[in-house]
Order: sequence, then C-alpha cells, then structure tokens
Amino acid sequence: MLRPALAAAVLAAAFPAYADADLDALRAELKEMKASYEARIQALEARLQKAEDQAADAAAQTEPATQHAAASPASPASNSFNPDISLILQGRYANLDDIEHRHISGFLPAGHDHGAERGFSLDHTELVMSASVDPYFRGYFNLALLDEDVEIEEAWFQTSSLGNGLSLKGGRFLSGIGYQNEHHPHAWDFADNNLMYRALFGEAYGNDGVQLKWVAPTDLFMEFGAEAGRGANFPGTDRNENGIGSYALFGHLGGDVGVSNSWRAGVSYLHAKARDREGDLEDLNAVEAETLFTGSSKAWVADFVWKWAPNGNAAERNFKFAAEYFRRSEDGSLLCADDTAAGGACNGTEDDYRSRQSGFYAQGAYQFMPRWRTGYRYDRLDPGSVDFGANNAFLPLLDTTPTRHSLMLDFSPSEFSRLRLQYSKDKSMQDLSENQWFVQYIHSLGAHGAHAF
Repeated sequence: MLRPALAAAVLAAAFPAYADADLDALRAELKEMKASYEARIQALEARLQKAEDQAADAAAQTEPATQHAAASPASPASNSFNPDISLILQGRYANLDDIEHRHISGFLPAGHDHGAERGFSLDHTELVMSASVDPYFRGYFNLALLDEDVEIEEAWFQTSSLGNGLSLKGGRFLSGIGYQNEHHPHAWDFADNNLMYRALFGEAYGNDGVQLKWVAPTDLFMEFGAEAGRGANFPGTDRNENGIGSYALFGHLGGDVGVSNSWRAGVSYLHAKARDREGDLEDLNAVEAETLFTGSSKAWVADFVWKWAPNGNAAERNFKFAAEYFRRSEDGSLLCADDTAAGGACNGTEDDYRSRQSGFYAQGAYQFMPRWRTGYRYDRLDPGSVDFGANNAFLPLLDTTPTRHSLMLDFSPSEFSRLRLQYSKDKSMQDLSENQWFVQYIHSLGAHGAHAF
C-alpha cells in the first residue's frame, strides 16, 4: 500500500509545474496571433479606402455624362420600345355567283361584314404588336388594313399583377363571349365565317370599354367575366352619350380527360342598345327598302369545344370539334323609309318591331398527318318569329331556313404559313343554292403568340 500512495504524491507535485508551462506558451501564441491579425486588418482597411477613393474619382469624372443620359427620354431600358411585332398576310380566290346584294334571308343585316368579292382579292392584312408595359400591365394592338380602309380592331391594356386570378382589361377588344369571337380571321379553321356570327355581329363583336375576368384556383378550369362598354358595334349603335351602351357576361368551364383529350364549355349573354340602326330589306314590291331600328337587342350564346391529340402530342395528328348555339330577341320600333318614288311599298311608317331568332353551327377539323388537315362545317339558322307591326303591310315575313355545308382541305408548310381549299353549298338566301369555291393563303411574318384554346 505504500508504493501507490508514494506515486500519487509525486504526480500531484509535478502536475502544477507542467500546467503553468503550457499556459505561458499558449498566452505567448495568442499574443502573436493577435498582432498578426491586427496587421492584416490594417492592410485591408488601407486597400478598401484606396478602392473607395478611386470609385469616387471615377464617379466625379462620369457625372456629367450620367446626368445627360438621365435627361434623355430613351434612357430607361425598362420601358424601351421593344414589342413583339407580326404581320399577317391573307388573300384568296373566290369563285361565286354574280349576286348584287348578298344577305341572310330573314335577318336584318349586320354591320362589319366585309362580304365576299369574286375572283382574286386580299383579305385583311393585320399588323399586330404586343409587349409588357411594366411589371403591372401589358398591351396589345391589332391594325386591320383592307385597300383604302384602315381599322383599329383591338388596342387594349391588361393588368398582370392583380393576383387571385383577377385581370382587368381596358380599351378596344374583342369580347370574351362565345368561342370563336376572340379569334381573328387568320385563326379560323375555314376560309370564311360561319352564318351564326355573320347574323349576330357581321364578323365578331368588339367593344370600347372594360372587362373584368376571374379564373378560379381550382383543378377544373373555371373562368368568369363581365364587360361594359360603348356598345357602338352591331347589334348596338353609337349613341354619343355618357353611360353604358352594352354589357356582357360569360362563364367557361374546361379540363382534361386523360392525356389525349381536353374540353371547354360556356354560356354568354350580351345586351346592347340601338338607336336608328340602319338596315335594308327587300319589300313586297322586290325593292330594297331602308330600315331604322331603335330598341334593345339581347343574345344568349352556348359554346362547346373538344380537342383530341394522341398522348397530348398534336404535331402528328389531332382533331378539334366546336359548336355554338344562339338565341336573340330584339324589341323596339322599326321605321321603313319611304321608297314609293322608286316603286317600293314602304311609305315611311314607324311602328313596333319584335323578333325571336336562333341558330347554330357545328364543325370539325382533323389533322390526319403532319401539315395536312381536312374539315367539315354545318350552319343552320332559324328566322323564328318576326313582327313588323304596321310594316307587315310592306315587308315580307319569310318562311325560310338558311343553311350551308362547307368542306375544306389545308396544308401548312410550317407554323407560319397555310394554304387552303374550300367548297361550300350555300343556301343562306331564299330560293338560291350557290356553289362556292375558295383558295386561300395565310402567312405570318415576325413574332406571333399562341392562339387561344
């Protein structure tokens, strides 16, 4: 027991000496490191001060040029004039019968209908520009040119940062009602418009006003919108007054069925006011009589679209089916201008006018191989019930059903060009059956965004 106790006493006496020696060495090392870091920090501060002095000298030398650039209106790169620009070239050859006054029997003529010229002719040439204005707005401009006529078809701004699925559009725009209404002619699947849109709007319904749209945050596509505007286009008229001349409501649902199919369906409503809306009808003496309508026009539109592409790849094969149905009612008064001097029946009588009309079209376009498509469209309108009031004595009540069958074949060498051949059997005018042939070209130059669904 003596030897362990003696060893412990020896170690206890030696340990403090070893600890003191280690602590002195550690203190010396820390003091040396502190001096080294202080020297490095002083060197870095000197270099930083030198860099700041050089930057200040450079800024002082370039300040006049910077001030000059700031005074120039072209200096803010974030708002430079750099929109996407495209030019749409369209033209055709039409083989048609020689008919002086083309119309749809049983319907008051619509405005903005460019008609159909025989032989070679140009369709619309469209100049399109679009860009982001800033982080909050984007803008779009579409200028249509046709010989001596130049028309701004669309010129609008739209918000891009309201959030919660909301967007506000203002300016001149094609209404969101129906399906085809927002499509410009170069995006149509046929060379001409369907009879339904020709009877309702002439071509498409555009408005100067505002549109509020909401897309719901759901798996099922749900879109709802409301519009209010000037209402100057058919079926309304420009009244040059404060307030709202027309308003529209629309809602659309859609989604995917598997990986190969997608669909969209919707309902829309349009209410427009008209004052002395011009038209012309053939009276009981077979003389063209001028009419003036004042009142309200209300239209309901139901639309449905189905698209198919195997495994979602539309490059090789795809099919699109689209159909729309409308019901329109108009109530007001109708003046049949005095045409007795020309041998007509009207004598300037103005009386109540009431109409309830409807119609639809259904079409399919099938791309059976890359670049090639074929399609069929059927149009049918119902003049419904029309009451001219006292003018029933001068204007005929037609018992006819305008119809048309159309077949088309088109070839697209690329996504920027298309050539189309179309045949139509047109029975939209009473007692006339016309064979119509169209050869059409469509070319897109420059940047052009994707079309709507």
